[in-house]
Amino acid sequence: MELCISSTSPLSSNPSRFLDSISCKASTSTSTALPTSSLQFQHASFGPRILSSPPARTHRLRQPLSSSPSNGRRFAVSASSVAVAAEKDRLPADIEVSEVQEPNSRVRLSVEVPPVVCEDCYRRVIKEFMKQAKIPGFRPGKNVPESILLSYVGKQSVQKATVESILKRTLPHAMSSVSGQALKDSVRIVTKFSEMENTYISLGSLRYDVIVDVAPEVKWIPEDGYKSLKIVVEIDSEIDAQRACQQELRRRHKSLGTLRIITDRGLQIGDVVVLDISATTIDQDESNVKNIPSAESKGFHFDTEDGDKLIPGFLDSIIGIQRGETKSFPLFFPDNWNQENLRGVHAQFTVECKELFYRELPELDDSLAEKLLPGCTSLKQVEDSLLQRCLEVEQTAKDQATDNAILDQLSKMVEIDIPRSLFEEQGRQFYGAQLLQIQANMKLNEQQLASLSSPKAVNEYLENQKENITHVIKQNLAVGDIFRRENLQFSTDELVKEVEDSIAEFKRHKQEYDEERVREQVSEILEGAKVLEWLKERAEINYVTR
Repeated sequence: MELCISSTSPLSSNPSRFLDSISCKASTSTSTALPTSSLQFQHASFGPRILSSPPARTHRLRQPLSSSPSNGRRFAVSASSVAVAAEKDRLPADIEVSEVQEPNSRVRLSVEVPPVVCEDCYRRVIKEFMKQAKIPGFRPGKNVPESILLSYVGKQSVQKATVESILKRTLPHAMSSVSGQALKDSVRIVTKFSEMENTYISLGSLRYDVIVDVAPEVKWIPEDGYKSLKIVVEIDSEIDAQRACQQELRRRHKSLGTLRIITDRGLQIGDVVVLDISATTIDQDESNVKNIPSAESKGFHFDTEDGDKLIPGFLDSIIGIQRGETKSFPLFFPDNWNQENLRGVHAQFTVECKELFYRELPELDDSLAEKLLPGCTSLKQVEDSLLQRCLEVEQTAKDQATDNAILDQLSKMVEIDIPRSLFEEQGRQFYGAQLLQIQANMKLNEQQLASLSSPKAVNEYLENQKENITHVIKQNLAVGDIFRRENLQFSTDELVKEVEDSIAEFKRHKQEYDEERVREQVSEILEGAKVLEWLKERAEINYVTR
């Protein structure tokens, strides 16, 4: 049985209630997700900072682990050298703690509590029971002989309550060695309660082990390599402003045309065709041939000027097809195909031409300006306005691609022993966001939602997405480390403005929010923006069109 001390409830005269108040699982706090329309930066938003589901919070701690070796070291925790919270409950003697570093930025603390501390806790428990117990023949709050109290409450119940009191009082002292480093809700007492109880009963002392995840150390390879990054950014040719402007002008021009039915020829470039499409895998063993549902479509309207958006070879295979005709041909899904499950698949396509049209377009001149773009009086004005819009889109896409390339490079330059609790929390946030998206698109019923929310489904997601989750965590921790190392700052005015804007968005969407959590999220986003800005000023960046 694992215990997590998270309660500060007073002792109860009911021993079982006292047990419940201390022996509990780690509590989780409901997190608030920033609305998607708030904080519109041209920089990447960092995964663990924007929560889309209500798992426990991510607490990124800035203080790294000490670089000095500490495996197996032993030390005495003085009752006068602990955190302020523990000062309120001084111990009559010191406890001894052994600290051992474990993989995944985990620390094991082995705690030995001397008999004098255990006896003090026992006396406190007896005193508390004496105040609250209602024993026949004795007025409430009056002293009751210990033997009578033990007989009424039960010796075993008092022993259990004493062990719990020892844990509650000594754990803050034991944790002082990792103060400022422990990740919230990662503290677990791993010694079985029955073992602790037997040790206390037989020896009058107590021993227990605590494991806690701590903020991982970020190791840069090379050291300070982030200060002179060399980045190659691949830009998709489709976002080229000049090309995009011409495509948009062509689209608007075509929307003013009229489709005419073709009866005397086959399909040519520039035509529009309505197709029924089916596809199967190709295999020498016919029993292994399978349909490819994602490649099938009924009544598919295909503009032949958009042929580069389909699987390579599709357009060439249907050129010349006539209304009512069916064609069958093999094609190969390239290794860079968007759908991963189709990459490298050899498929047999069957296409039936249902309708065939050509466009009758009006002459492209100044007389169409108002129809092409309201408010314009000339074709040149239309082109200039569209180009300006496309330039803005191009710059935004370019900035985003640059940020992504920098973050990707940072994750490759750091070695981080990621705590399991941080990995699971980040993964659950991703999975929660995915569930919300699925729910919004498909309106899942309670049974489907319960199935997708099961521990099995979540664990499978964590395993399948391990590489992606780890990649994002490394990016975030690297960014946080740079912000701290370089003493970067953002102004209070920036923080206040973004917090106010975010809260306004929550209110506009009638969503609940935690103002403290919103402020925390905004701070982390602003940190990321400052780091990316700082890195870009010092990086050597080359752009390559693909």
